[in-house]
Amino acid sequence: MLNSTELAVKRVIDDMHANLGQELTIDDMARTAMFSKFHFTRIFRDTTGVSPGRFLSALRLQEAKRLLVGTSMSIADISSEVGYSSVGTFSSRFKICVGVAPSAYRELGGFTSEIRTDDSHWTGGRQQSLRGEVLLPPARSPGFVFIGLFPGCVPQGQPVRCAVLDGPGAYELPDVPVGTWHVLVHSVPYGYEGVPSGLGDDVTPSVGAFGPLTVLPDTVLAPADIWLRGVRTLDPPVLLALLDLRMAALEAVAG
Repeated sequence: MLNSTELAVKRVIDDMHANLGQELTIDDMARTAMFSKFHFTRIFRDTTGVSPGRFLSALRLQEAKRLLVGTSMSIADISSEVGYSSVGTFSSRFKICVGVAPSAYRELGGFTSEIRTDDSHWTGGRQQSLRGEVLLPPARSPGFVFIGLFPGCVPQGQPVRCAVLDGPGAYELPDVPVGTWHVLVHSVPYGYEGVPSGLGDDVTPSVGAFGPLTVLPDTVLAPADIWLRGVRTLDPPVLLALLDLRMAALEAVAG
């Protein structure tokens, strides 16, 4: 059950979904939420973990992902459909957030052939591993698990570290650099590995998060256990193009 603040934020997110191709200002969103602009911005960030503008941008790219693999629309038409006036700006933003260009995302059917980690945060010296367990409530269906370390609470761009598990259980992210990070987890039930992230209503992904986690030099990291749950309207969408977990399934069987 959502409280009154969450319901106000949900109204705004529903309005974002209905108007992805239109210009929406903070004033527009605040009126929909029926709060002052400054109070609305604060409660939106407190509720979702990101600013209203960043959430809207993520929804636009999520819709672009759906249109790229679900329609034959041109990239130019898709960029306009989700509110971009410049195809170049759209393509650049898409590649930064999703990890591949729109054309490559379409060609690969909504996946990526590899996920490269961002090693720009490495500063040398001693690094340590982050360990923990991904836990699944009985009501959720198990499946392959992607776990990544990100600078923010939206799974987009290159993760600092990542791993793919063959199911919920113990994980390890080695060589975690100094900094403040979010551990973000995404999983779909077995048999749905070929469904691109965030697309369709046939399956409900499970997600989880831990953080922010601050890593300091020579600090021993405590275990970070993460409970999975269903995706909510208030969750920022998964923008990072994930590996086709059907390949992970085949590798697991071969192994």
